[in-house]
Amino acid sequence: EGIEWGPFHQNDGRIRSVYSHLNIGCGKDISIRDLAYLVKEITGFTGTLEFDASKPDGTPRKLLDVTNLFGLGWRPSISLFEGVQRVYKDYTG
Repeated sequence: EGIEWGPFHQNDGRIRSVYSHLNIGCGKDISIRDLAYLVKEITGFTGTLEFDASKPDGTPRKLLDVTNLFGLGWRPSISLFEGVQRVYKDYTG
């Protein structure tokens, strides 16, 4: 018998979603600054990045809680770096 949890269900030890695509994170935090530099590296952007520390940047942490999914045995299959690479490649053709 499978386990039901929101939009997910588990049968045969595999977690499945009712959606074709779902961004759930990986349980690791990354700052906006570090994410910007990661995107810069992947895209080959040669300009400079500027950050205005006098402006608020929203919530201090942007980390999704994946505790329940990890409890069902789910683990991310690709890294953030690889995910951004794939999206950039798909976007640029």
